[in-house]
Amino acid sequence: MLDIASKSTTALRPTDILFQTAYWAQVKARLGLRTLAFDLLSAGPWDDVLVLLRRWGGRTIALVPQGPEYAPPEDQRGPFLERFSLALAKRLGPEVAFIRYDLPWASPYAEAMRQGGWSAFPEARVREMRMNMGAQHWNLRKSFEDLTVASSLVVDLRGSEEDLLAAMKPKTRYNIGLARRKGVTVQLGSADNLPDFHALYQQTARRGGFTPCGQRHFAAMFQSLLAATGRTELLFLLARHGADILAGAIVGISQGVAHFLYGASADAKRQLMAPSLMHWEAMRLARQRGCRSYEMGAVSPSDDPAHPFHGLYRFKTGFGGHIEYRSGSWDYPLDHDAYRDFCTAEKLARLDAG
Repeated sequence: MLDIASKSTTALRPTDILFQTAYWAQVKARLGLRTLAFDLLSAGPWDDVLVLLRRWGGRTIALVPQGPEYAPPEDQRGPFLERFSLALAKRLGPEVAFIRYDLPWASPYAEAMRQGGWSAFPEARVREMRMNMGAQHWNLRKSFEDLTVASSLVVDLRGSEEDLLAAMKPKTRYNIGLARRKGVTVQLGSADNLPDFHALYQQTARRGGFTPCGQRHFAAMFQSLLAATGRTELLFLLARHGADILAGAIVGISQGVAHFLYGASADAKRQLMAPSLMHWEAMRLARQRGCRSYEMGAVSPSDDPAHPFHGLYRFKTGFGGHIEYRSGSWDYPLDHDAYRDFCTAEKLARLDAG
């Protein structure tokens, strides 16, 4: 059994994983989730974890956003997650139907995907066999969807601005220069600009076919900074052309890593390439604040036109960087009937959205 101990979320230790910080706990608490924190006494000398509890259909789901940060040796990951799940279940009580982990750990298939140009991760059954090897109950299940992203484009910000520009694809450098020549400017916004950003975000959601967050979600991110004790910063960028706001981005900074959290762009004046300049300015500002990397988020695992994230792949890889292949989301069912009902509802929701 893994030993864990409860503590206040305000006591979470600083980490470059923004989603495991006291700041993120504040954001989610403002959005109605119950937030808990635990020290992992048997895992490592300085490891802890943030857990979010969300209601669903009369039951509770426990979410561990990009955690645990502690990664045991690859052949011990399944047994470790099993022990942690059982310890956590005792603390959370019988109302929790299952625990979902959004693992930040490198995928065991990362090297093969990088070298072989795989267009997708292996099927869930294969991944489950590998993850459960050595576990007593073989109860870890690959989630139907990843909570955040399993393949993320990361740009190394170390080096000069000239080095970063040289590492980009020529078309991306051209688009950055084009936006400047056409009069696009990028400025830092404030919480007062959130309605403008949300309007752009709704346009982006209509084009992309996804359900947008409400403005309340973005407001919570700014309100929570007051309780973040200086460990977290938000960059809120707006790209303008004359009186028009063409693009926006919210970037979170934690312990030297800048995370591109939300982006939006207008339907109009797309030929001005405002998002390209906006990301470049975000990188420049992150460097000025001492960040060593800029995490741009979801991309397809490879240059596969059939993948739903292929457009993101083409845009984001233009900035250079590399793809980090992570383990993605995994579930540990505690109530198997309730878990089966949730999985069915999750798949139906995907079908309805498609």
